[in-house]
Amino acid sequence: MSAAVPVAEGLWTDEPQPRLIGGRHRMSGEIVFPMPQGDAAQHFDAIALSRTGSLWSWTSQDFRPKSPPYAGPDAFTPFLIGYVELPGEVIVETRIEGAALADLKLGMAMELVITEFAPGRTTFAFRPAP
Repeated sequence: MSAAVPVAEGLWTDEPQPRLIGGRHRMSGEIVFPMPQGDAAQHFDAIALSRTGSLWSWTSQDFRPKSPPYAGPDAFTPFLIGYVELPGEVIVETRIEGAALADLKLGMAMELVITEFAPGRTTFAFRPAP
């Protein structure tokens, strides 16, 4: 059996406790996620972002997104999506795992996880921190 394939390369570090990889602009210091690619990358240094943050906003994705770009299974299952603020870094759009819509609260502590979103495909998500 082969290892699961990330939804895109270079989104997170290959560590026991992975971190998202962002980019810090060399002139302005602005941090972005994901790390820019191609010609834009020359203006950024790759940095590992915080594994934890706070919930900034959220909603439920109750219908199958347009394909492409959606690359998930044909049998769509609704999921939570939100924005998590990584302190002093950036606000990241993300799937939310391990919670129901009613459980979510503005500012609640969140932590990064790597999760399977389709058979053999992984992506990053955040879940409520213990």
